[in-house]
Amino acid sequence: MPVGVCGCCGPLRPRYKRLVDNIFPEDPKDGLSKSDMEKLTFYAVSAPEKLDRIGAYLAERLSRDVVRHRYGYVVIAMEALDQLLMACHSQSIKPFVESFLHMVAKLLESREPDLQVLGTNSFVKFANIEEDTPSYHRRYDFFVSQFSAMCHSTHEDPETRSRIRVAGIKGLQGVVRKTVNDELQAIIWEPQHMDKLIPSMLFNMQDSEDLDRVGHPSTPSVAGQDGEENPAVLAENCFRELLGRAAYGNMNNAVRPVLVHLDNHHLWDPNEFAVSCFRITMYSIQAQHSHHVIQQVLNHLDAHSKSTPRLRAGIVQVLLETVAIAAKGSVGPTVLEVFNTLLKHLRLSVDFELGENSRRNSSSSASSGRGKESEERIVQNAIIQTIGFFGGNLPDYQRAEVMMFIMGKVPVFGTPCHTLDTVKIGHQGTKRIQTMLLSSLIMVTSGFKSKSMTAALPPSFLDPLFSVSLMEDVELRQLVLEILHNIIDRHDNRAKLRGIRIIPNVAALKIKREKISKQDVGFIKKHGQQLYRHVYLGCKEEDNVHKTFELLFTTLAILTIELANEEVVIDLVRLAVALQEMALVNEENLPMFNRCGIMALVAAYLNFLSQMIANPPLCQHVSKVIELRNMDAPYLLPEHIFRDKCPLPESLDKDDRQLFFQTAEMAECLAGPGYNAERLSIPYVPQVTVLYTVGKIIHRCKQTSKDEDRLPRRKSFVDTISLQVDIMSSSLPDKSPLAEEITFETLKKAIDTTGLEEQERERRRQVMEKFQKAPFEELAAHCESKANLLHNRLAQIFELTIRPPPSPSGVVSISAGHAQHPSVPVYEMKFPDLCVY
Repeated sequence: MPVGVCGCCGPLRPRYKRLVDNIFPEDPKDGLSKSDMEKLTFYAVSAPEKLDRIGAYLAERLSRDVVRHRYGYVVIAMEALDQLLMACHSQSIKPFVESFLHMVAKLLESREPDLQVLGTNSFVKFANIEEDTPSYHRRYDFFVSQFSAMCHSTHEDPETRSRIRVAGIKGLQGVVRKTVNDELQAIIWEPQHMDKLIPSMLFNMQDSEDLDRVGHPSTPSVAGQDGEENPAVLAENCFRELLGRAAYGNMNNAVRPVLVHLDNHHLWDPNEFAVSCFRITMYSIQAQHSHHVIQQVLNHLDAHSKSTPRLRAGIVQVLLETVAIAAKGSVGPTVLEVFNTLLKHLRLSVDFELGENSRRNSSSSASSGRGKESEERIVQNAIIQTIGFFGGNLPDYQRAEVMMFIMGKVPVFGTPCHTLDTVKIGHQGTKRIQTMLLSSLIMVTSGFKSKSMTAALPPSFLDPLFSVSLMEDVELRQLVLEILHNIIDRHDNRAKLRGIRIIPNVAALKIKREKISKQDVGFIKKHGQQLYRHVYLGCKEEDNVHKTFELLFTTLAILTIELANEEVVIDLVRLAVALQEMALVNEENLPMFNRCGIMALVAAYLNFLSQMIANPPLCQHVSKVIELRNMDAPYLLPEHIFRDKCPLPESLDKDDRQLFFQTAEMAECLAGPGYNAERLSIPYVPQVTVLYTVGKIIHRCKQTSKDEDRLPRRKSFVDTISLQVDIMSSSLPDKSPLAEEITFETLKKAIDTTGLEEQERERRRQVMEKFQKAPFEELAAHCESKANLLHNRLAQIFELTIRPPPSPSGVVSISAGHAQHPSVPVYEMKFPDLCVY
């Protein structure tokens, strides 16, 4: 009985309980009693050891009121907790915080939206408090899960749903602020938490009606009067804040959930939201961490290598936006990795496209095949744009490396081993890859400015580029010319030279040029013949069109501006005369349009050259020929021949000398100081490589085969090797040539080459016929016999040069089982001719 009496007596209750009870009025509508709250606060500050008991008792009352649905008292209890939390900053606040978080959790577990919002607001206030000492045992797993669930609220009432989502986002923002700066709370960056935080923010950002606003600026969105209640704005700001606090080791865990969310919600096609997300990501993270994001997107692209074309195209476009921002800052070690991955997917896209084409040809559904093909083209174009844009934003020293890297990936004719294996995709697939890689090279080289041509066009880049230029495809040759323009034109003069025409006043173009440097002089001496041969052989192709002649004219003009000194001017005039002679003689049986086009090209270039070097006599001679052509042969001028339905002549009369540029007269014009005009009398002969010769033979063999029996035959490296062996073997004599007496008849035979030309033509016809119609086994045996013959000749040479000296005893000696030759006097020994000094 005494115990019961003591339990009912108020004065016998602990003081902290009486102070807590006093803050609750009889009617909850009256709100928190301020005077009693001040007493409780003073008591808590004066006796901080009682804070844990005050917190536990408040939590007990709050739990009871929640169960009894007395929400007015719940609000009063949370308000009291907030005030105590803000007032007390002592070591004893740690147990009190545990009671506070327990009460917040109780409210968040409630199904009442008002209580959830109330608990969230209290947690946000707590998150803004900076604690003096870190907490070693506190965890926020429950709050991350609960706030994430609130972010995905599906409440029936839109206003209530928005309130719950806003509260959830604010709660996550509070968790982030409370944990990211605390080294002891690094667990928040673990995947199980990031997989809840990131998708919750993206889900609300995705629900925004104005996607153009999201991710556009590099700064966070500013929340106005409605912004505090706008889930999309709050989610974006929280997302930016989280990424901005991510350290080096946490970037992968922060980016991976973004990619997973885009996959789960099928947001790659269309990809506007995906692009917006990664813009926000790239602008929010620290610049030195950009390569982590790029690497994650590349890995994701690899994971979706067999997905639909539109999905892959969406990922590539996101990668384009990513590298566009990263290229302005630090890209890290992933420069070549980006290009390597993109080129790999370019090859895969070509494989898929060709596979669809083959299946379309074998089936009846042509419309679906065309749709699939066009979708693969979208992927390929996106990859090319990414390669070009990324390479174009790199500094020049890195861009040169990228140019070399891409050029190393281009399949070159006659090269059996290259990085991108094109054996399985055939000629069509190889051409597609060549075209796309050269197109990307054009974008990479656009705006490239190198101080030295030797550094911009090293042999390792120039040789494969010119090998591609010798292809029979006109599109590839045009791409090569455009690449050369980008690299050689260092003063942006191409726009002034656009269009092949007779320029009346070159000075009016205000062409920018500088004096040629010593390094460039060395470059043109070493590689000038390659450039001239490239132009000469490019003019000989039968499928040249108007654009090709325009590009050739621009090439010659840029060479004159950037690399021409007195010696180079003479070489260029010789080249122009050789082109004119090629069109007149017509050994290649070119169509009349091509011959007239070459004549127009020569006229336009010599007109430009004569004015660039400011040589009045040469200008007068060129102008005179152009005026005569205008009156008598307008089809030899670019303004007429490249016009639609221009009448073409039946033949070009070589005897009409006034219509053509004369070497002797131009030599007289250039006879002044500085020019070695005597060299103009030496005809220009291009140094044709064996590879070009073999390629042309194979091309003509194929054309003849198609014309005769329409038998399709795929280009193979066996053709190249066989013909190369045949050419090399036929040039080796069976016996060493004996000295022949020089007589009148010998000289006559040497001058009269008619019979020799007929024999050579007949021999070529037989070789072409043999390689067209002979079975593979016979060709293989023929090549093997030729190879054995060459091997035997080499063995004979090595035997004569490497054989050990004879024994001085003059007898045959046996050493290691091999008989040695008897000794002979040195003056009687027979040495090869090349060894005699």
